Order: sequence, then C-alpha cells, then structure tokens
Amino acid sequence: MSFYGPGNPALFGATPAPGGCHFSLFSKNATSVELVLFDHASDSVPRTRIELDSTVNRTGDIWHVHVPHVGHGQLYGYLVDGPWQPEEEGHRFNCHKLLLDPYAKAVTGGYDWNRPEAYAYDWYGNEGDLGFSLLENLANAPKSVVIADDFDWGRVRPPLRPLKDSVIYEAHVRAMTRDPSSQSSQPGSYKALEAKIPYLKSLGITALELLPIHEFNPSENTKTNPETGEPLANFWGYSTVNFFSPAAWYASDGDGRTAVREFKELVKACHQEGIEVILDVVYNHSAEGNEYGPTVSFRGLDNAVYYMLDRGRHYLNYSGCGNTLNCNHPVVRRLIIDSLRHWVMEYHVDGFRFDLAAILGRGPSGEWIPNYSVLNDIANDPLLARTKIIAEGWDAGGLFKVGDFPTGWAEWNSHFRDDVRSFVKSDEGTLPRVATRLAGSSDLFHGASRKPWHSINFITAHDGFTLLDLVSYNQKHNWANAEDNRDGNPHNLSWNGGIEGVTRDPLIQTLRRRQMKNLLALLFVSQGTPMLHAGDEFGFSKLGNNNTYCHDNRLNWLDWNLVEKNSDLWEFTRFLVQLRRTHPGLRRDTFFKGDQDIRWLSPEGGGPDWSTYSRSLGVWISGKCRDTGADKDSANLFLAVHFHWQPRTFQLPPASEGHHWVRIVDTEAEPGYFEPVSAPPCGSAVTLCGRNLVIAMEIPYNRE
Repeated sequence: MSFYGPGNPALFGATPAPGGCHFSLFSKNATSVELVLFDHASDSVPRTRIELDSTVNRTGDIWHVHVPHVGHGQLYGYLVDGPWQPEEEGHRFNCHKLLLDPYAKAVTGGYDWNRPEAYAYDWYGNEGDLGFSLLENLANAPKSVVIADDFDWGRVRPPLRPLKDSVIYEAHVRAMTRDPSSQSSQPGSYKALEAKIPYLKSLGITALELLPIHEFNPSENTKTNPETGEPLANFWGYSTVNFFSPAAWYASDGDGRTAVREFKELVKACHQEGIEVILDVVYNHSAEGNEYGPTVSFRGLDNAVYYMLDRGRHYLNYSGCGNTLNCNHPVVRRLIIDSLRHWVMEYHVDGFRFDLAAILGRGPSGEWIPNYSVLNDIANDPLLARTKIIAEGWDAGGLFKVGDFPTGWAEWNSHFRDDVRSFVKSDEGTLPRVATRLAGSSDLFHGASRKPWHSINFITAHDGFTLLDLVSYNQKHNWANAEDNRDGNPHNLSWNGGIEGVTRDPLIQTLRRRQMKNLLALLFVSQGTPMLHAGDEFGFSKLGNNNTYCHDNRLNWLDWNLVEKNSDLWEFTRFLVQLRRTHPGLRRDTFFKGDQDIRWLSPEGGGPDWSTYSRSLGVWISGKCRDTGADKDSANLFLAVHFHWQPRTFQLPPASEGHHWVRIVDTEAEPGYFEPVSAPPCGSAVTLCGRNLVIAMEIPYNRE
C-alpha cells in the first residue's frame, strides 16, 4: 500500500488537512505527473519525489494526492511529462522543467530566465540534448509554497463604499515608497505603503487601486538603459507568473511567504481607515510569452488548453505581450473565478481592475461574446457580488468595447480622458463632447442598468504622461526604454505651453500650473467615478517618458519632497476631493433629466454655443437631493469653463431667494480654491482669463 493517499481532486492547489496536505492539479494531456518537495528555495536536490499513479491519483483530468506530515510553509513543484507536438496539437510537455502550481498560494525563490536552459526547451523540445541537467533547472526555478490561512482580521471589515461615492487613487506599491524622500525603513514594500495610509486619508481618497501585485518576475526584462547602462526591469508587473500569490518583490524580506502576511496587514490597515483596496489584475496573458519565452507553469502543464494558439506552434497575441490566455475555456474560466474569490475571501480585497479586459470577452475564434463569457460569470458570481469590477475595455488586438460590457461592470472611460485633454488644450470642436463627459457619458453607458458611476473617469494613469508631463511635453521621450522611442502611445493630446520640457520661464510655469488645476477640476466635478494617478496631486514628473514600465528608478519613484514644494497643487486637489465627497449633486445615482437638474449656458447667460469654434460654457448644476441619493439638499453650483486664450466675462444665473454666488474655485488664483465660509462674492458676473475655470456656489446671505 502506498504511503500517500489518493487526495481530493476537488481541492485545486495545495490544501492543508489534518495529518497532511492535499495536492491537486489539472492536466488533460499529461502522461505522467510527479510532485516534488523541497526544503529550501535554492535546493537543486529535492527532499521527496512522488510519482502519481494514474490509476489511483487521477480522476478525469485532475491529478491528486494526499501527502502526510506536510503543512504550512512546505515548498513544492511539479514535473509533468507528455507529448511534444507544438506543430500538430500545440503540446509542449517537458519533464525537465519544474513547474509552478497554478493554484499556489505563495511563490518563493529566484528567477534566472536569462540562462540558456530557460529557453532551450521551447526551441528544441529536450533540454537533455543540450547538456542542461534537471538539477540545474530545479535550483534556479521558483517554488510553490503550501499556505495555511491563520490571519486574524479581528473585527475589521471591508468598508463596502458605493462606487458612486468613491475616489480611486491608482498607485504602485514600490513606486510609492522606494525613493529616499519617503523616509521609509523598508522602502518599496507592503509595509512601507502601509505607513502611507495617513497620507491617503488626509488627501481624502476612498480606494487604493494597486498596479499588479500578483506574483511576477521583476528581472524579466533583459535590456539595459542606453543612457546609463543600468539594467531595466519589469517594474509595473503586467506579466503574471501566478494568479493566487502576492508578489514576493514587495515583501519586506523578498519572500513570498512573508508577502502573504504583509499584504493582508496592508489591507486590514486600509480598512481600519475606511479605505478600500482594488487590485489591477492581468488575466489576459501570462509571463511565459510567445514560443521563445520561458516555461514556468501553464505552458508545461497543458499548453493547448491554457493558451489561444495559432495553428499549434504559435500564439494568438491579442494582449501584445506574446500570448493570450484561453479565458473562455472551462478550465481557465474556473481558474479566473477561483483566483478572484481567493483574493476576496482570503485577502478581503474590495474590487478589481481588469487589464485589457476585452480579451476576457473573446470566444474561441476571437469573436466578441460578452454575455456568454467569463465577463458575465464574474459579474454574476455570488461571492464577488459586492466587489467593484472595473474593465479596461479594449485589447491590443484592435477590440475596443468601452460601454459594451455586461451589466454590473464599470469601465475605464478613455473617451473622457481624450475629450477633456483636447478641450483643455483648446482644440476645436470639442465642447459638445466635453459636455457629454461632464454629464456622465450617457452616450456610452446607456440602458436601464447603466449609471453615471459606471464611467471611471481619468485624465492620467500609469500608462502615459503624468499630469505635469501632459502640460509640459508635446512628444514622448522614451529613449531610456531601449526601444528607440518606438514604444508608448504617440497620441497623447498634450501641450507644452510653448517650450518642450522643463523651463524656468515664469509665464509658461504659471500657465502649466493653471492647466493642471483645470484638468483636476474637470475630473472631480464630472459625473462618474474619478480616478487620480499617484503623484499628480503634487506635480510628479517622469520627464516626458510615457511608458515607464521598465524603470526601477526615479522615473517611477515618487518624490515626496514635492508635497511641500507644490503644496498649493496638493491643497487644491484635496479641496476638490472634499467638494465632491460633500456635494451629492456631483455624485448622482441617475443621469441628468433636464433643466431642473442641469442647464447649459453661454457666457452671456443664454443658450449654449455648440459650434466648432466655441471654447466657453457655463454649467448650472442643481443641489436638490432628488435623484442624487442624498438625504438632504446641497448647494447649487455654477461651473464656468473657458479655454479660449482671451479673457471672457460670464453672467451668472440668478441665485435662489436669500442666496448669492461665491467663488470657491478659480484656477487663475492662488492656491485656486476658497472655503465657502470665506469665499469672495461673485456679484452677477465673473471674468475669466484665458484658459481658466471657475466654480461658484450658492450660499445664504447669513452664512455666518
């Protein structure tokens, strides 16, 4: 009788149980599976090798075993054999490659993907023929880790804040605290980010959206910076190795086991302060790349199942990253749902932003099938029902579906980004489109189930110029990326004000500061859910590089000295966040219905001028609680937006009886905002300089 039990095929991954641990793995086309146990991450000789008996340890397409006396912290991996038929069937099995468990709850050990043996398998199919030994592979491959959940969440529960009341802050774990100016004792880690929670709370944001924290290889990039000779990195992490494990790179000691505890501590600390945590997740492709990439997990387990293939040997590349996960195969659909559930149940995360989410709606032939795809499964999963699900509604294969996702999905609104950028840089013909964006983009998010807050509004994000760079550069400057400035989107809708890049010209500096405030103001007064990119609130620059995915340096590391240096911009942003959170009229449950809710006015007070050359608009917004979801009325607002370069006077609409208009935001003034109790009265009109924005609020005469 075998020392090892049959295990439980229903428990994917490694599941601790009384007296041992259940291991379970999917592979439809494997001919043999061997479970390998290790004592240390760098071991080249395993402690135990367990060959699974296909008559006892296989049920259907699941390989499974129970191993006694194994529990939390045990390192393991798999050696899987099967046919090598890339041309015929797409199979790429090789028993010389140690494979990560797709359901591993933690990953530890290094990645040496630059060694020849990491790639030789994909070219020749048999590393042994090239002189590479299994022992070399074992020593240099990452290991899966058995994890038993014993974290104490106490009485801390997720905030469950409605999306319409949310202000999202997009940030990168390492970038937030890696710079010495962060004064962190553990820079670049989950622990260091936890120490920044008081800052986030003071800014007023409600949700921290983190760039990918699923396990990835930061050393994946093999290029060097042509300007400095320094090695480049996979900094952003959009190249997932494992969908269940928090990235070891962000642990205080660089170990995946530590990452499990420290990320939970970060989430718990955020929840204690009422801040939600949203994860940027990348289920559209994996780190294994194209046919010349490394074999780490899925490719060696069942390549023909996990990936969308082009005639066997090659990979369909809707992601632009070498491969595309076969997201709507039943096994992959289950893996995605199980992964999302894991992060909700075990880490208490509050939502997900899905990178290139259009891929998840592609069928077997690449066709768009949103209501019959994993997108619909996610939206209707009972364990995910109270989480925020946000789509990046396009992919690298040309599929653009913003506004067309199934019920329940919010979406990044790239139309908002582009239309507002064009308007603020004074492009012709943009005024009607910007009015639609200010009102919540009902042209995109239409239908009975769609609400204004399904539009995730943003001016900038990790991908593209920062806010300061958007008003400082006409062209991208990505030479340090070692791609001859070919990478990054050339269509930035940016304007430098007359001089490219850094300048000491005081007039251009003043214009740029005003333009940043104009953009921020439009973001926070628009219907929809605003997202702020980390560092924009204090004028962080990437020196014109709009694709800093590969830089573990000060092109990404936030300079916290700028908070004090640019305190006026920081205070201005905080004021806008508070204005939005305290004014229900900016956070409506439904789209505007007519003149009783919103009025579009010309500067003279009459009907608006929607013509091609018009760059000026007055907007009256009701503060009545009807349809806003508020318990009581708030003040009416008047927004004067003027992006011609010559001054113009705006007539204000008559104030309500017993009230008058006061100016609470003026992007020409310093610091650009006024608390309502001390705001200057407007009278019956306000004059705006060129490229200027003013917000007026109705208050009672007896405001004291």
